[in-house]
Amino acid sequence: MSERRSPTIRRRRLGAELRRQREAAGITIEVVAEQLECSASKVSRIETGHTTATPRDVRDMLRIYGVVGAESDELVQIAREARQKGWWHPYSTVLVGAYVGLEAAASQIRAYEQQVVPGLLETEEYAGAMIRAARPDFTAEQIEQRVRVRLGRQSLLTQDDPVDLWVVLDEAVLSRPVGGDAVMRGQLKRLVEVAELPNVTVQVLPFEVGAHAGMDGTFTILSFPEPSDPDVVYAENATGGLFLEKSDELQKYSFIFDHIRAAAIRPEESVAHIAKLAEEPLWKWRPRSSPWT
Repeated sequence: MSERRSPTIRRRRLGAELRRQREAAGITIEVVAEQLECSASKVSRIETGHTTATPRDVRDMLRIYGVVGAESDELVQIAREARQKGWWHPYSTVLVGAYVGLEAAASQIRAYEQQVVPGLLETEEYAGAMIRAARPDFTAEQIEQRVRVRLGRQSLLTQDDPVDLWVVLDEAVLSRPVGGDAVMRGQLKRLVEVAELPNVTVQVLPFEVGAHAGMDGTFTILSFPEPSDPDVVYAENATGGLFLEKSDELQKYSFIFDHIRAAAIRPEESVAHIAKLAEEPLWKWRPRSSPWT
């Protein structure tokens, strides 16, 4: 599998390697900051991948650690590539670029969704309707930009080295006619089509399961091809989302996802269920004017 070129993951990998080299040299962050004439927080943010290091920063840090030659040259080159902008950069005002960068580099994505179809599986019409309803403060241009980005991300599923996607959808996702009857039926048919891809698995978590392990909320687990790149959990919320990287957090969410998919309908049955709902949707069972008593 060829590595996807994501500046986000390169920045993260570079930071981890710089931290490893510093610790191997027995040097504290404070000493590095003093020699570089910068703040300790800057060094810390470089090591955690939250700040992009310049090639000069990397070269100077490695000099302090006694790392020279080919190993130093390779890390300096990674620093150059980590400064390149991802394809989503023009849309940074309407999208969390960090998530897209990690998504672009991931080899496997496991996701649980409670309310809406994940962006990688949305139709253009569904995406537009969902964004308009969720963000009434957005202009038409902002909505169009977000839809364009979502559609662009979907190439991850069909490129030469496609991401392995496993999605569990709460039945509520399939029961709410986002965009109206025609748009939602089209979205359900799209789910059936995409589920035929060998790298895509879709399961439905039915209402009849009752309480389950994922009731705390929607989340995505991103895994990467390199063993040196640990998994990341992205827990989404109205203000953007939260990235979780600690080992105990990763174990917790992997445990939750395993329980959710075990409780869900098997993939083949889930796809058949979605296909049936496209013809006989749940929202048709109760007229809009019916009182909820």
